Amino acid sequence: MGKKMTEKEPAAAADSPPETGIGVIEGYVAGLPGSPGVYRMINKAGDVLYVGKAKNLKKRVSSYTRLNRQTNRIRRMVMETAAMEFVTTHTEAEALLLEANLIKRLAPRYNILLRDDKSFPSILVTGDHEFPQVLKHRGAEKRKGDYFGPFASVWAVNETLTVLQRAFLIRTCSDSVFASRTRPCLLFQIKRCAAPCVDKVGQQQYADLVEQARSFLAGESQKIQKTLSGQMQAASDGLEFELAAQFRDRIRALTRIQMHQDINFQEIDAADVIAAHQDGGQTGIQVFFIRGGRNFGNRAYFPSHAREQETPEVLEAFLGQFYANKQPPKRILLSHALPNQALVADALTVKAGRRVGVSCPRRGGRRKAVEHACNNAREALGRRMAESASQRKLLEGVARVFDLDGSPGRIEVYDNSHVSGAQAVGAMIVAGAEGFMKKAYRKFTIKGAAGNGGKENGFTPGDDYAMMREVLSRRFARALKEDPDRQQGQWPDLVLIDGGPGHLGVAREVFAELGVEDVAIAAIAKGPDRNAGRETIYRPDQKPLSLQQKDPVLYFLQRLRDEAHRFAIGAHRGKRGKAFKQSALDAVPGIGAIRKKALLHHFGSAKAVGEAGRTDLEAVDGISTATANRIYDWFHDES
Repeated sequence: MGKKMTEKEPAAAADSPPETGIGVIEGYVAGLPGSPGVYRMINKAGDVLYVGKAKNLKKRVSSYTRLNRQTNRIRRMVMETAAMEFVTTHTEAEALLLEANLIKRLAPRYNILLRDDKSFPSILVTGDHEFPQVLKHRGAEKRKGDYFGPFASVWAVNETLTVLQRAFLIRTCSDSVFASRTRPCLLFQIKRCAAPCVDKVGQQQYADLVEQARSFLAGESQKIQKTLSGQMQAASDGLEFELAAQFRDRIRALTRIQMHQDINFQEIDAADVIAAHQDGGQTGIQVFFIRGGRNFGNRAYFPSHAREQETPEVLEAFLGQFYANKQPPKRILLSHALPNQALVADALTVKAGRRVGVSCPRRGGRRKAVEHACNNAREALGRRMAESASQRKLLEGVARVFDLDGSPGRIEVYDNSHVSGAQAVGAMIVAGAEGFMKKAYRKFTIKGAAGNGGKENGFTPGDDYAMMREVLSRRFARALKEDPDRQQGQWPDLVLIDGGPGHLGVAREVFAELGVEDVAIAAIAKGPDRNAGRETIYRPDQKPLSLQQKDPVLYFLQRLRDEAHRFAIGAHRGKRGKAFKQSALDAVPGIGAIRKKALLHHFGSAKAVGEAGRTDLEAVDGISTATANRIYDWFHDES
């Protein structure tokens, strides 16, 4: 796409280079070409502040030296700039694509940011089997077959798969299950599969059903419905009433999915309808996926940007990042004209390898589709702002309860999960003004003796205090090492421990050892009999506190505690499941998956199996005397 320019010391910096600001930028201008490219502005710490594209690098970068023409936000960015990097490209469209990819990867603080990198599911009609199957698919399209999508959610995919089963009787089972069937499965009995696995339908007849399913996914449902209606009438005229009833049921399945369409998209073949609504310095964007005249669902986005940035600018930045890891459709319908609409269309055309049209329709069915998306964007933004206001009130309440200087921007909650010390895991969840920050969640595999079932350094198996000490020590020692100046937004304003005064004491000791003095800490414990609603809050050097049962702050703290508990248990179960699949037993000759499972279920762990006697091993189902001797000798061989 382009090549990175050779970095040189700024020309103006030969004697005593300025550390940051206009002088740094001026030093680069003289050596820049007048060609398209991408530039990065970097601060003293090496963090990328901003990524921008330019038709003419020299002109674009030099514009930053005239601060009187810039907004306050840009002025701050310029004054923080300590270095710059550049990449030249052949065309401005290539620069736009590279800019979007870099923004998505680096997340610079001064760029408009789309904080969502999820891929969308699709439906695959396989093409590598004589009796194709339909299945959900996500990721690279490597398997041979026809892909239909994207769908906005797994729910939308599941709904469509149900229609395909009812209307076209297409199999969804795997090829291995298909090959091993000797009689029809339940799906055949409830009329959701034609049962080609046991020759209930011929290959050509099944191929016709598959072709109808492909046509339906491509948007030809009306045509298929007419065909089925004709076949139903012919069966009825021929007094084949059972066959006619089958066609009737298939028609009803098609009708049901058509009734779910809240607006007629028949004028639109394949397009993404993207609309934006701005209010209160925030922007809500709705994306509707229309394929074959059908709505494949929609999803809301709320990109992060400065308050003064207007809707067209935000929408243009959104498009670049949204399609950075997605294939654009043939047409994109927008609610607002973009500042560089032709350039965006060219860039997406380059990415797709075919023409992509970008337009703002003014009339007809396309305009109605855009208006429908606009209404959804406005409503979604309104809901988000209401939720944000409620969240702000809750955080203000938390600040009041814990005597904080202001509303906490980041709350970290810690919990442990284990069974008698086995597969012990520590968990950290994070919440802030926008709710749960799931990308910041962390799992900690307990490495100390307290967490591996052993006894060492005075710790007993399952020592919860020792586990919490290890988790907090690792978390904050790393924070001190990686962000000692606390400039990266990774330090909490409040740390909550799921536990009682003993857990709080451990947290205080860890903070004292590490020299962390300005992070508020507290522990929250359930009441007698672990009743929710009777929690006690323990704070350093203060009396225990119990909030009123109907206090919204108490509900909020319960949600935080429960989320940490859920995340910890999930991590523990995953680790435990992996231990069942991979253990020391894998190396024992003659022990396969079935015997390993039986041993682990009987003894609880591979370590316990290794400590068992020959008689104990023989007591396990499926373990013969010879096998028991082999296992015992394996673990006790001292040669």
